[in-house]
Amino acid sequence: MWMTPKRSKMEVDEALVFRPEWTQRYLVVEPPEGSGALCLVCRRLVAATRERDVRRHYEAEHEHYERYVSEGERAALVERLRRGDLPAAAALTPEERAARAGLGLCRLLALKGRGWSEGDFVHQCLEVLLREVLPEHVDVLQGIDLSPEITRQRILSIDRNLRSQLFNRARDFKAYSLALDDQAFVAYENYLLVYIRGVGPELEVQEDLLTIINLTHHFSVGALMSAILEALQTAGLSLQRMVGLTTTHTLRMIGENSGLVSYMREKAVSPNCWNVIHYSGFLHLELLSSYDVDVNQIINTISEWIVLIKTRGVRRPEFQALLTESESEHGERVNGRCLNNWLRRGKTLKLIFSLRKEMETFLVSVGATTIHFSDKQWLCDFGFLVDIMEHLRGLSEELRVSKVFAAAAFDHICTFEVKLNLFQRQIEEKSLTDFPALREVVDELKQQNKDDQKIFDPDRYQMVICRLQKDFERHFKDLRFIKKDLELFSNPFNFKPEYAPISVRVELTKLQANTNLWNEYRVKDLGKFYAGLSAESYPIIKGVACKVASLFDSNQICEKAFSYLTRNQHTLSQPLTDEHLQALFRVATTEMEPCWDDLVRERNESNP
Repeated sequence: MWMTPKRSKMEVDEALVFRPEWTQRYLVVEPPEGSGALCLVCRRLVAATRERDVRRHYEAEHEHYERYVSEGERAALVERLRRGDLPAAAALTPEERAARAGLGLCRLLALKGRGWSEGDFVHQCLEVLLREVLPEHVDVLQGIDLSPEITRQRILSIDRNLRSQLFNRARDFKAYSLALDDQAFVAYENYLLVYIRGVGPELEVQEDLLTIINLTHHFSVGALMSAILEALQTAGLSLQRMVGLTTTHTLRMIGENSGLVSYMREKAVSPNCWNVIHYSGFLHLELLSSYDVDVNQIINTISEWIVLIKTRGVRRPEFQALLTESESEHGERVNGRCLNNWLRRGKTLKLIFSLRKEMETFLVSVGATTIHFSDKQWLCDFGFLVDIMEHLRGLSEELRVSKVFAAAAFDHICTFEVKLNLFQRQIEEKSLTDFPALREVVDELKQQNKDDQKIFDPDRYQMVICRLQKDFERHFKDLRFIKKDLELFSNPFNFKPEYAPISVRVELTKLQANTNLWNEYRVKDLGKFYAGLSAESYPIIKGVACKVASLFDSNQICEKAFSYLTRNQHTLSQPLTDEHLQALFRVATTEMEPCWDDLVRERNESNP
């Protein structure tokens, strides 16, 4: 979803004219009167004469005409359409319908994380259903083969089709960014997920999985770099178009002299372009372990409690709601591998805090240690951690907007940093307004220890917040380097030309003087406004827009991959080749739809 900032003052571009090459490409002609484009197939008028609107109509309504591939075939097709002679869409044969059904079922199996052998079970279920309900149609199942080997081959075919679509779109990218996640895997800890976000000429945003790299075979940073460059080359992308790089916090990624980020920046340097903007993935926002508050010790202790509940207290009503809500929230069953991630997201941690009295009673009943409940420092640390995690979770939710612009994300980051300054002052003054869990613990301890004047140490938690501030400053410092570009992008009509780079001042002055564009800016969202901006009249501003729009957090697509993995750990723990693993994750994370006709045609050509 495109982000729309606050408006102020603005213009509309010179009227975009009909382009003759659209006739063969999209089967449209210029209407005799008025603007727009007249579709030769359905005789409907496409009101806006912009290529993205014409292309959208063609792809939604008439893409089956793509079977006329060569230039001569397209020209003959146009002439027939001009005469009103519509070529009939070729009807699918029973064999082709069976093939499409088999491909669709295989894709569904992949989406649900089912094993290859379960295709036979699905086939048996369908056969039982048809024999009872539609016995006259049971013969159609004879052409649908869901054997394990065929299912594997079809999943790979779907992967190739989706990857081909991605590569076709990638060749038109004006700018792109990469996200590298080497911490997503639970069952597999030796893979790197590489995601791409690209922006086309009309500011169409495409996010997808580029490749999966086996770190066992690419252990060194140099080998890893070579694998990424090979994937980019296969997609037809040059490093000179790369704008941003999002990574995790591991040394492999951000090592000062030997990290992958340093290598990528050296390779991507080119004249007249941004240096590669690096920032840590927004998905990985979490309170890192501190010297003052041992976060990992608290997380591990609570993980042991949850495992005990699962094994010995699952039938207790006070814990059933906890397990049900947590599993529903995170999409996977309780197990040791997932708990660390659960707790660092904060919601389960908060639920455990609310049940701490019941938890203490339960631990006593099973003979487990309860020493932590008599340790006032540990309890205060627990309450503080719950509050900080809740604030970080709120920030993560604000950033969980599909295709959000970096300008909006950076605003949220800056706002949160202001909150951290406020938290520092509150802790110093022992005012716990924004720390409800810590305040609750402190109040309870005051009731139990009325003579104790010092329940908690403010300096202890000030140091944690200070460390968090430094983490934010370090992880997002590159975004501060392009702060002016982000401001120019999000609000071009309020940006003073004298503060803009010299190269863009003339275009910016011209833009701000155009009343039509100002009116368009007020009524359209930001993406549509920049999509309609003339690349001929405003090449530099539109170039900045493409670069800013390509910057992304890996939140949504990483979340898809991680959820898919944790939901299907048993299936994915089976021996799989890297090729099959990549196919499963591409199907699970992509927003693209496979081109079923191409897949059927490919099957027919391979089985004449």
